[in-house]
Amino acid sequence: MSRIQHLFKQKKERVLNVYCTAGYPQLNDTINIILALEESGADLIELGMPYSDPLADGPVIQASSTIALQNGMGITVLFEQLKELRAKTNIPLLLMGYMNPVLQYGFENFCREAAAVGVDGLILPDLPEYEYETVYGAIIKKYGLDFIFLVTPETSQERIKKLDTLSTGFLYAVSSSATTGNDKDFSLVETYLEKLRGLQLQNPVLVGFGIKDKTTFEAACKYANGAIIGSAYIKALEQGTDIRTTTKQFLEQVLK
Repeated sequence: MSRIQHLFKQKKERVLNVYCTAGYPQLNDTINIILALEESGADLIELGMPYSDPLADGPVIQASSTIALQNGMGITVLFEQLKELRAKTNIPLLLMGYMNPVLQYGFENFCREAAAVGVDGLILPDLPEYEYETVYGAIIKKYGLDFIFLVTPETSQERIKKLDTLSTGFLYAVSSSATTGNDKDFSLVETYLEKLRGLQLQNPVLVGFGIKDKTTFEAACKYANGAIIGSAYIKALEQGTDIRTTTKQFLEQVLK
């Protein structure tokens, strides 16, 4: 059982996954941010690998990726930083990114090194279902990594069920087809989340895109096992001066 699967076995509701961009605000902040998030109540960390052309990311996360790349962050640097991770924390960790830099690095090399430094799973939004089934899924499983697919309100019921069977860890329910960071009217999202709950999926469901505070977190948790916060936390880091204090204050207003 992976760390992610163990988390959901122990905690079935109000699971908080927080997204942060590796190498932001400063190149060497990555481990300190992960530790601050764990200390402040996050259950799961989604660590973004910065990329110059991120399809699903809104302007806040895109800007953080640009800064991280300018800081010198890349996959090789990230794996070097993460070598010290498991000596300091056991919190489940996902890497979120896009196929182009992973393929440039070498897909199997990437999975091997990710597993070696204690990464638990991957989110690669532009890895198609067919390529996952025929090429890449076997490599991901070989190294014991969970893989999380995304579904949206436009995803058909048949496809949701199929992606649920392929996913391990959890299913990522995108609250709308927009990019991250946009405000959402959660009354419009509720019908979609109720539909997901009615499908009796095998994986837990976390809701992402537009979760930014206590109100939106609670709304998402009414229909799912938890939620994912990204852009709002990146904004807090941008405006804060001390990572630990900023993180504590931000998560307090979400979880209080």
